[in-house]
Amino acid sequence: MTLDDLAFLLSADGQRWLADVGQMDITPQTHLQIATWLRQKLPPTQAQAVLETIVLRQHAATKFSRASQMYFVRAALEQASAEVVAQHRARRFATLGSQHIADLGCGIGGDALALAAQAEVTGVEWDPVRLALAQENVRVYGHGSRFHPLQADLHSLSPLAQMDALFFDPARRDEHGRRFFSLAQYQPPLSLVDQWRAVVPETAVKISPGVDYAELPEDAEVEFISLDGEMKEAVLWYGRLQSGVARRATLLPAGHTLTTADLPAEAVPSTAPQAFLYEPDGAVIRAHLVQALAARLGANQIDESIAYLTAETAVSTPFARCFAVADAFPFQLKQLRHYLRERRVGSVTIKKRGSPLEPEQLLRQLRLSGHKDEHRFLFLTHVLGEPSVIVATAEVG
Repeated sequence: MTLDDLAFLLSADGQRWLADVGQMDITPQTHLQIATWLRQKLPPTQAQAVLETIVLRQHAATKFSRASQMYFVRAALEQASAEVVAQHRARRFATLGSQHIADLGCGIGGDALALAAQAEVTGVEWDPVRLALAQENVRVYGHGSRFHPLQADLHSLSPLAQMDALFFDPARRDEHGRRFFSLAQYQPPLSLVDQWRAVVPETAVKISPGVDYAELPEDAEVEFISLDGEMKEAVLWYGRLQSGVARRATLLPAGHTLTTADLPAEAVPSTAPQAFLYEPDGAVIRAHLVQALAARLGANQIDESIAYLTAETAVSTPFARCFAVADAFPFQLKQLRHYLRERRVGSVTIKKRGSPLEPEQLLRQLRLSGHKDEHRFLFLTHVLGEPSVIVATAEVG
């Protein structure tokens, strides 16, 4: 999309086309037909802009409550935080009392629209199209007057000393869509962030949840965030934005949180599987807070290197899924196949942690022939150092 294409979309004529095409049933089967029809009615770039906007609005509905009114480019939408995640982050800035925040690398405005709900936001972005999209998207949420766009390259822009706080959303992919796995590869890299926070210490940086722990800075709080049970992203908090803990796991949308302050004074020992098995949320695992959860549940790990917990009683918790354990034994394909055949099991859900086995391949090797309504959960893992399988009959709670 170009600035001219966006200007067309925002015009009265463009709005009519968006309204008309938005009522069409756009599927992989009808996409080409609708695209061909549009190109007969509009210049090619405008036709593409209309159709792509409608398609991306449909995709964005899982992230933004007002997606049907917003404007996107595909790559920026894929990297944008969900609205509920952005709002969660913005609350920490609000608690600090920030009145002027710089959103550095604001993209299409996914975070700016939440930050601008309570502060003046200077959105800095090198790409003029994304910057214009951000301005329009913040306007959609009713905060357009608080968003101040600034087209600039962060590598050459001097730190904005007049800001109360900074939020960095560095690019985590190259121009071909390949992911960066090191903080040093991010654009801008963490070294540039350090230069900015030397001027404005109250800084937050969005990073990948798969970050190498060895790269995490010692002077930052790291928060791992999951949404509806799916690991989404992590944030580095600096200065007075920190909450006094080293690591935090946050589960959205409810906002349940677990921190290093919850870690037990002594390590929880490992035991063989008991009546119930807990599968911790990904944020708990990435934050290295499995032991904190074990202490809260009165549970044990099944192995010191495995993030499954077990206990004799089931305790309701938002931080883990709980399963009723039927059996556990050392993994042998022949034994597992015989076990399932004896019980006429016809379907399984295979989970693994610490096992080299591929679930799809194992499923074929099991050659299930029982009743489809006879279902089991199979956990391929290590128990006290031994490759094992834990069989569960149902999820509890």
